[in-house]
Amino acid sequence: MPSPSDGLLRDLAPAVLGVLVRRGVDFATAEDAVQEALLRAWRSWPDDPPRDPKGWLVTVAWRAYVDAGRSEAARTRRERLVGSRPGPGPTETADDTLELYFLCAHPDLSPASAVSLTLRAVGGLTTAQVARAHLVPEATMAQRISRAKRVVRDAGVRPGDLATVLRVLYLVFNEGYTGEVDLAEEGIRLARRLVAASGSAEATGLLALMLLHHARRAARIRPDGSLVALSDQDRSRWDTTAVAEGVRLLQSALARDRLGPYQAQAAIAALHADAPSAAETDWTQVVEWYDELLRFDDSPVVRLNRAVALGEADGAAVGLAALAEVDPTVPRHTAVAAYLHERNGETALGARLYAEAARLAGSVAERDHLTLQAARLHRSG
Repeated sequence: MPSPSDGLLRDLAPAVLGVLVRRGVDFATAEDAVQEALLRAWRSWPDDPPRDPKGWLVTVAWRAYVDAGRSEAARTRRERLVGSRPGPGPTETADDTLELYFLCAHPDLSPASAVSLTLRAVGGLTTAQVARAHLVPEATMAQRISRAKRVVRDAGVRPGDLATVLRVLYLVFNEGYTGEVDLAEEGIRLARRLVAASGSAEATGLLALMLLHHARRAARIRPDGSLVALSDQDRSRWDTTAVAEGVRLLQSALARDRLGPYQAQAAIAALHADAPSAAETDWTQVVEWYDELLRFDDSPVVRLNRAVALGEADGAAVGLAALAEVDPTVPRHTAVAAYLHERNGETALGARLYAEAARLAGSVAERDHLTLQAARLHRSG
């Protein structure tokens, strides 16, 4: 038999962790025991596959927990827990996914730690996989995860709220593709599970937003690694299946009349996905959805993007007037100014601003893209 499916172990890990937590094991200790069980599964399942994979993992994780004690108090507590160990049935089959999401979004954790702990505990990734996904040494990631588990243990059960959980999942998604683990796809997978566990309209909106953004992935980067602006993307390369699912999910969320920021962002993404070309985008509706989004998130980033939409809907001069009210230190502010000044016929100023934006770029691909825009305007001028 081949090695156990990576996907199967990832799916089972949070369920097994939930069983141990429900039996009274503290989160950090339970998570260590589950990881030990997963490692043993990799070693033994190819030669001796279990008939009940989840039951096997629960048993092995429980034994790892029982064997890991250090003090007499811990041994006494475990003996009490063993004596009252629940039998198979509803306790073993209950879905603890939602509780685990909330524990990993603990309010005392930094965003980076919450993301790492979520990938490890809910996503079922190994520490090595999480480390490779974030391009850091395994030892560094092990320390980060250990610190996060200590925070959860020492602070007690103070799980984060749903908004925090959604923010953590969106951070996972935005990490994107970095190698062995595709965090964009991992974020979508985890969002699907959160929707199933919570039934939240906003969680559904987040999943729709992820799918609509992910649908454009193949058209976003050229073979040489250079960026392709949304207006220049080959829309025939967009994943129409993902677009259709994203739109369907968005419609189901909006029908519940509980609008939130992720639904508003998904509505904007859906308008882009629905347009046959950039020129045919319904920019007036895009602006209206940005106005809705401002009710929930009146941030400089949202106002920056709204200025772009206004420039498309009502003319570059209107967009520039809106941009003037946005904090100029916001990332991409200079690039947006360059774009709007170019559309306003100010080619020389646009070229200068593109060059300045290139110097401020946060990645090589973005820097190269902005440099090319500056060179294009210099040639045309």
